[in-house]
Amino acid sequence: MEIELSEEHKAFRTAVREFAEKEIAPLVDEAEKNEKFPEELFPKMGALGFLCVRYPEQYGGAGADKIAECISVEETARVSCGIASAFMVQSGIGTEVIYKYGTEEQKHDYLVPAIRGQKISAFGLSEPDAGSDAANIKTRAVRDGDYFVINGTKMFITNGPICDYVFLTAVTDRTKSPSRGISAILVDKGTPGFTCRKLDKVGNRSAETGELVFEDCRVPVTNLLGEEGSGFRYVMGTLTGGRISHAGRSVGTAQAAFDESLAYAKERVQFGQPIGKFQAIAFKLARMAMEIEAARWFMYRAAYLYEQGVPCDKEASMCKLFASEVAVRATEDAMQIHAGYGYMSDSRIQRYFRDARLFTITEGTSEVQQLVISRQLGL
Repeated sequence: MEIELSEEHKAFRTAVREFAEKEIAPLVDEAEKNEKFPEELFPKMGALGFLCVRYPEQYGGAGADKIAECISVEETARVSCGIASAFMVQSGIGTEVIYKYGTEEQKHDYLVPAIRGQKISAFGLSEPDAGSDAANIKTRAVRDGDYFVINGTKMFITNGPICDYVFLTAVTDRTKSPSRGISAILVDKGTPGFTCRKLDKVGNRSAETGELVFEDCRVPVTNLLGEEGSGFRYVMGTLTGGRISHAGRSVGTAQAAFDESLAYAKERVQFGQPIGKFQAIAFKLARMAMEIEAARWFMYRAAYLYEQGVPCDKEASMCKLFASEVAVRATEDAMQIHAGYGYMSDSRIQRYFRDARLFTITEGTSEVQQLVISRQLGL
């Protein structure tokens, strides 16, 4: 792997950064205050090829690589972590199984509009009693002629309140193990029996998160993705790439916190000099810069391995774990550097601080990542 990004990657980074600063940044404060995602961003991103960048051009994607996707996530998260998370679902877990296992008709009806930003996707795996223990889902889909009748609840679903469709997992055969008894099914918004309750969160407030409830929800059998009973295997196959993308969100948020802290340390004067001249502050910033850079290149390395088709479950979990914990430390240090000003509700620092706390929880907790790593070490 080259130790520098290609010229194409650099140009792409510049383009996404300019879009984020011009089109996304002015919408963030209102989105955070009202907990309402600015949905007009989806078609704008789609028209520029910034959504779902890794999918082939035949479906409207940019045909880019995993590194480009990580760059897109990082640059968006520098402006708004919540908004970045909505795009991550759209480009990853909300569409990847459709691309890999869907029929051409399903790709036409769901994947292509998602790439264009004309439809918003959501992914329904977690439940009230099934988070890290994803195999323990209770949502059921019972065959009734040409339909599945779905009953159950999905929890903490990003894009749930605004989605046009949700790709969910449901038990279709309780007599079999999760790897053979869980299926993947597409459910359209507006289907009778499908309702959503919006959830109120501490951070990432510009991403809309919901509890999805299915009560005798009848879905055509043609909405089954791939083979019946293979849904759990499909979903587990998306986790590696998703964890690498999540590292991008952590790096972007940490970078934003660092940038503001560095500028503040040069401007804020105490005891007759800028606070950045004091070793206590200078050393915090030095360590923040080092860890963010390490997390970024760790992410690029994992993305490169993923793109080459090299098994990289260990590297994906490592970079997700490391980057998420770097983001938590960086935003805590940023809060300390800004002191009382950082704690004010109109400060971006307190938003970064609240947002970053999610990173060690979502997409597999830090404990789950360490479990994956330890197993890859043969323990």
